[in-house]
Amino acid sequence: MLSPLNSQHSGKNKLVEADEAVRIIKDGDTVATGGFVGIGFAEEIAIAIEKRFLKKSKPQNLTLLYAAGQGDGAQRGLNHFGHAGLVKRVVGGHWGLVPQLQKLATENEIEAYNLPQGVISHMYRDIAAHRPRTITAVGLGTFVDPLHGGGKINDITKEDLVERIKFDGRDYLAYKTMPIDVAILRGTTADLEGNVTMEREALILENLAVAMAAKNSGGVVIVQVERIAQSGSLKAREVKIPGVLVDCIVLSEQKNHWQTFAEIYSPAFSNEIKVPVQTIAPIQMGLRKIIARRAAFELRPGHIVNLGIGMPEGISDIANEEKVIDYITLTAEAGVIGGLPAGGLNFGAATNTSAIIDQPAQFDFYDGGGLDIAFLGMAQADRHGNLNVSKFGPRLAGAGGFINISQNAKKVVFLGTFSAGGLKIKIKNGMLGIETEGRAGKFVQKVDHVTFSGDYAAQKDQPVLYITERCVFALTPEAMTLIEIAPGIDLQKDILSQMDFEPIVISPLTQMDPRIFKPEPMGLKNDLLSVCLTDRLSYYTKENLFFVNFEAYTVKNAKDIKNIEKAVKKILSPLNHKVDAIVNYDNFVILPNIVDDYSKMVEVLTKQFYKRVTRYAASAFLRLKLGDAFKQRNVETPLYKTRQEARKALLEE
Repeated sequence: MLSPLNSQHSGKNKLVEADEAVRIIKDGDTVATGGFVGIGFAEEIAIAIEKRFLKKSKPQNLTLLYAAGQGDGAQRGLNHFGHAGLVKRVVGGHWGLVPQLQKLATENEIEAYNLPQGVISHMYRDIAAHRPRTITAVGLGTFVDPLHGGGKINDITKEDLVERIKFDGRDYLAYKTMPIDVAILRGTTADLEGNVTMEREALILENLAVAMAAKNSGGVVIVQVERIAQSGSLKAREVKIPGVLVDCIVLSEQKNHWQTFAEIYSPAFSNEIKVPVQTIAPIQMGLRKIIARRAAFELRPGHIVNLGIGMPEGISDIANEEKVIDYITLTAEAGVIGGLPAGGLNFGAATNTSAIIDQPAQFDFYDGGGLDIAFLGMAQADRHGNLNVSKFGPRLAGAGGFINISQNAKKVVFLGTFSAGGLKIKIKNGMLGIETEGRAGKFVQKVDHVTFSGDYAAQKDQPVLYITERCVFALTPEAMTLIEIAPGIDLQKDILSQMDFEPIVISPLTQMDPRIFKPEPMGLKNDLLSVCLTDRLSYYTKENLFFVNFEAYTVKNAKDIKNIEKAVKKILSPLNHKVDAIVNYDNFVILPNIVDDYSKMVEVLTKQFYKRVTRYAASAFLRLKLGDAFKQRNVETPLYKTRQEARKALLEE
């Protein structure tokens, strides 16, 4: 789509006023916006679009495409588009922060889709390359799957944007791409030729991909910035959107160019300074801290972690308070790696980051299994382990990055209060009591919307936990299984009678660690760095399976090797039969001078106790090193990359 304005500003000076820039947008255009909550959102341009529509009823019937949620839950962000007639269709990754658009969708005023955030961020690259579909396994078994609605939000939404396809006997989803007529983006500095840098922005997001998608669709690119530089004065390496992709630059008023919707400007969010972590105050004891504390026990040294919005945000506070933050890497889907992710309307930003990459690249990493563990919110769960965080009657939250993250993390932990709406607790002498039960139960017969499929997770042998303030559940092939209970909680009164289904209850039921319910720090660092050897060895009678968890374990000398051999024999010798075994070598460390002695011990145990055995390690170097050592000892079992691959190979032998 070209216009006189576009031609006029295709030369050396692309600077225009906001109200002039938005005249490019025509009735029926497809408009893509960048942003994450308030980070990187072009508020000045959105305001200009709203003003023009309210004054002139132009433009009309737009299709709005966006990946991450962009709003403040009230009036800002994409809420400016929340007028009947301004938009006719919305394809969005998250709806929870845009109540004005939500209302139009739930009242059947617009066609509405909710697709995974990561899929849409990848879709921009496919649009730029003129690929007809974005193909991925993300969304299988959820409400995005055509078998369960195809991501359609209301009754008037009819067109299928998602199809099921097969490659090599496996199911995938194919998401239909669409040309983009207008891209609305944001940066920090632009020169008059349209080159844009982002030095004061908290995130890079998918700006380059969106700009390319619009330009290669024959569309236009409008970028909001907070300052203008002379042509040729910007450093080429710092340019995130090249001028050849940009049609119009809009210089924003400062009030419409906050770094986030909660922060005018923080140099820590743009990684200009580091914040002393000891200055960050611990969170107060209460529901959020109890749940975050229990979740933190799932952390392991070397873990790459995603924290979702809401309840999971507290884990970064706990990791900092317990002084384990340096042993893990926290990330957020918007592109931050390392440091302390922020919460609330600052969500997506982080302080003390190691790196900030673009959002599509972050989802490449996530979708490929790069996350060791993900901590996500929990709103509604059923007996099959399905979870709903996206839609509750007329209230539309949307999935955001939840589906990408939950389906592809090596382990996923869901966090939430046991009930909602007025829940009050008391803690006394390390005991938990329920003063007032919440009005709404979260454990239901059938969730309203499947944002996470328990069956799909079980098929992949993905470990899944559901953590509340009073108990912990695990996903098992049979059903949701209660595995832990808080001290002071009555099983029947406080748990089973408050659920719409009866879970499996293991016996004896383990008590949640009492340190969780006491005010002083838990000493998690010691636990994290010194998991007892016996706690790393588990025998499952029903499956005749022996699991060895050497994740983040260090073997330093001959004594360590002898201790391993002794501990294994203590468990397996009394069985008087051989077992199947899986060994986890993720982040395993062994000193080079004892590799031969270690492999000799492995040879002895393998011949004596193992019927079949598979091993796995994420590190290619470790797989090579151990593989060569085992081969010399005629222990030629291959080392796989993941637990899923190792388990599959064991079952197929």
